[in-house]
Amino acid sequence: QVQLVESGGGLVQPGGSLRLSCVASGSLSLITTMGWFRAAPGKQRELVASILSGGGTNYADSVKGRFTISRDNAKSAVYLQMNSLKPEDTAVYYCYVRRVVFGDRYDYWGQGTQVTVSA
Repeated sequence: QVQLVESGGGLVQPGGSLRLSCVASGSLSLITTMGWFRAAPGKQRELVASILSGGGTNYADSVKGRFTISRDNAKSAVYLQMNSLKPEDTAVYYCYVRRVVFGDRYDYWGQGTQVTVSA
């Protein structure tokens, strides 16, 4: 099992910045992908950004150029730097990690942290 603890959400004005953090504990071996999803009211959960153990990244088109994902393997942590925030970025943000064990994928989720972008 993997436990994930997120922090860094809050209320910010449009154009502002926030940095989300997520620290993993538990069975940390064989973690491949770490990343962030978000769920806005009335919308499906969507991938925001992900990062592989080797550093390769993937971003949703809506956040490219504004958000940056990073990872500290020594600390088993993943971060999401969010700049130039827009009201449409308002959502609950969920950290996730994937372990691959003998070809089987196991996904783990954090409890979520609220990000609200409003004047």
